[in-house]
Amino acid sequence: MSPHRNGNLSVMPLQEFVLDGFQGGLQTQALLFALFLALYLVAVMGNLAMMVVITMDARLHSPMYFFLKNLSFLDLGYSSVIYPKTLTDLLSSSKVITLGGCATQFFFLSLFLTTEGFLLAVMAYDRFVAICSPLRYPISMCPSVCARLMLGCYCGGCLNSILQTSFTFSLPFCSSNHIDHFFCDVPPLLRLACADTIISELVMFGLCGLIIVGTTLVVLTSYGYITVTILRMHSGGGRHKLFSTCGSHMTAVSLFYGTLFVMYAQPGAVASMEQGKVVSIFYTLVIPMLNPLIYSLRNKEVKDALWRLGQKHTAT
Repeated sequence: MSPHRNGNLSVMPLQEFVLDGFQGGLQTQALLFALFLALYLVAVMGNLAMMVVITMDARLHSPMYFFLKNLSFLDLGYSSVIYPKTLTDLLSSSKVITLGGCATQFFFLSLFLTTEGFLLAVMAYDRFVAICSPLRYPISMCPSVCARLMLGCYCGGCLNSILQTSFTFSLPFCSSNHIDHFFCDVPPLLRLACADTIISELVMFGLCGLIIVGTTLVVLTSYGYITVTILRMHSGGGRHKLFSTCGSHMTAVSLFYGTLFVMYAQPGAVASMEQGKVVSIFYTLVIPMLNPLIYSLRNKEVKDALWRLGQKHTAT
């Protein structure tokens, strides 16, 4: 990306940015506000419901649901990092965010997204052990192992977030402080840099590409073995149950990795901000809204747990 070399632009440190958000008049802004609010509320209620049900129902205290509860927490986390601010901006003429606020928003968004990427790979490995080595499963995926795997996901997410935030916000920004996005993200921030951004771009593409490719290989390898094992089963009912459970996870994985690859892991991502906004809505709001529905509607154990929780609440 070429540096901004305009004589009218100052390279003095900026203390705040303006999030340009979405184009359009008051009607468009009101329509977007209603749409985002509805999707965000569904995402919040769905993920909170999953966390509460898994916590309160003892039958769901297993490794798979331990990871699923953390997935709901991460979905809730990164959507909440963005959309309360976005909803406020849609109703306000001032769309200012401080430099510290921008860096904080970016850090936690990167943390939650990267951690979820690692977690989806861990969930695939969990299903691989459960289906391909069922006798070893209680030992291989005991609570201490699950806790260490989850800690590893968060540590990996934190490391990537620190690196991405450090490289991005160490750049000098020009006096044009308008970010062509509705939240603080790498591609629009790099456009405001007054220095050569090639190193920051290589870091972003390299780290994101490595994480996405590495975790995708774990998922594909795990599900390759799972598919072979399921096809060898003689029980049609057992085969259907396993395909249903694994299908939920594969749907979530495809949606998540696909959108992140389009946004961050290929060089053309930086070139189109309008396309980036649409893709960003999908992975920061639509996916967190869909995941609870995917895992609850396709999972009999979760549906039964929701029914038992409703019966208990009615009885009291």
